[in-house]
Amino acid sequence: MTYRDVVSRQVLAWACTAIGARMPVAMAPLALVFLVRERPGGYSLGAILAAAYVLGEIGGAPVLGMRLRPERARVQLAVGLAVGTVGFLGLGVFPGAHPAVLAGFAFVAGVAPAAATGGLRTLLSELVPARSVAQALSVESILTAGVWAVSPAAVAGLALGVAPRVPLLLAAGLMAWSVGGLWLLPARWGGGGAEGEGGGGGDGPPLLRVLVGAWPVYVVGAASLALLGLAELVLPALLEQRGIGVGWSGPLLTGMAVGGGLGAFVYGLRGWPGLLRTRSVVLMAGTSACVALAALIPATAGIAVALVMGGTLQAGAMLTRNLSLREVLPPGALAAGYSVMYAASGVGYAATGSLAGALLKVAAPSTAILAGVCLTVAMTGVGWWGEVRRARRSGSSGRAVSAVVEGEMGDFDTGDQAVRTPNVP
Repeated sequence: MTYRDVVSRQVLAWACTAIGARMPVAMAPLALVFLVRERPGGYSLGAILAAAYVLGEIGGAPVLGMRLRPERARVQLAVGLAVGTVGFLGLGVFPGAHPAVLAGFAFVAGVAPAAATGGLRTLLSELVPARSVAQALSVESILTAGVWAVSPAAVAGLALGVAPRVPLLLAAGLMAWSVGGLWLLPARWGGGGAEGEGGGGGDGPPLLRVLVGAWPVYVVGAASLALLGLAELVLPALLEQRGIGVGWSGPLLTGMAVGGGLGAFVYGLRGWPGLLRTRSVVLMAGTSACVALAALIPATAGIAVALVMGGTLQAGAMLTRNLSLREVLPPGALAAGYSVMYAASGVGYAATGSLAGALLKVAAPSTAILAGVCLTVAMTGVGWWGEVRRARRSGSSGRAVSAVVEGEMGDFDTGDQAVRTPNVP
């Protein structure tokens, strides 16, 4: 397995489009804090604006993702990204507006393009042969890690060195660029019959039921990003507890992001043994151990190594989740499934961050991190149990179908004309 099939002009065009769509997402929370930090109660207002943005993402991803249709993919994605551009532009052009107006712009910037991640991921899988989908998803993870590594420094540099509104104006420009980039990509994905196959049409089951059936994959995906959020949000307080300069939080998180890119690259180099759900649990256990070690190690170098290793394993865990979705969902439901995964990851990030934030008022930062790790381990266990249960039920259904077919063939061979009506669950 190599990356040879992934190297093409269309994949390069996809990468440029994806950077334009995802860089604003990575920039937004910190950029919103810098936008209003000099106003009275600026940091609190910045947190509220960031929350409005994230709530828009979490709510918009599943709702809009379920409405994506293969034959109208380009137009639907372009409209969402264009409206998101307007939201970012409003924040950059009217930084002194009433907080309610800013919150409205932030919500629009989050909700409108929320389905773009799932849609672009589905388009990427159309640009490579089926045998290279894992490598394509690895490339996507590498690109995402790079975006998240660059974004904080870009936001801080532009906000402090030029003007607080500039990062949001840049975000608007990048998102507008992604709208144009869509016309360099296929206008649609899949075949004409994909939608009926669990996509909300035809004789297949309703799309919502198909997506709900994949809940174990979403739970483990949420647990994976929860660990990342835990490290990001509590790291400054942990460094302060250890007597280390808070300024080290930036380089340490950058190292974690670089580790994520490395992990995604290594994962795509070869096929790995074991079931996807088993690989996912092993990688999540390793990530949890690394984050726990980062909470317990007193030295800066030790924390750095633990975070880099944690980022490396976490990238692999997220890749197994995306590949698992391809196993359990029909092609017509993949874009919606990826969007639901995006929303679930945001919920996991917010839930663990909220837990850690509440615990910081009554406990040490290291204790808050360990509590968050315990929560993510529990989520991973629940998700793994759900996947095992689903696999057993699928296996039972498959054996029942085989028995029916064999029985009918036996009746035909022996001349038995009795009619049997199988009841297959």
